[in-house]
Amino acid sequence: QVQLVESGGGLVQAGGSLRLSCAASGNIFRINAMDWYRQAPGKQRELVASITSTGRTNYADSVKGRFTISRDNAKNTVYLQMNSLKPEDTAVYSCSGRIYKNYYDYSDYWGQGTQVTVSS
Repeated sequence: QVQLVESGGGLVQAGGSLRLSCAASGNIFRINAMDWYRQAPGKQRELVASITSTGRTNYADSVKGRFTISRDNAKNTVYLQMNSLKPEDTAVYSCSGRIYKNYYDYSDYWGQGTQVTVSS
């Protein structure tokens, strides 16, 4: 069984920073792309940032230049550094990863989410 556990959320003032972590554990052979999503109340879930196993990144236009995704493959962990936070960044942030249990078999896993609240 595989688990993704996020941490690092909280309450911050506009202009502040937070760093989210998502650690994968369990029966892991390798991890392909890892993603951060967010969902604000009454809104659809949004892909915030992605990172491939080789470190190639992609960002939503709304966070480019402010957020940075990174990963530590030795620790099976992905990070999201969020700077210059705005009230509209308030949401539940969740990580997702495509995780292989052997060379061929994989599943997509999700963490439980962590709340980020940005006050104005």
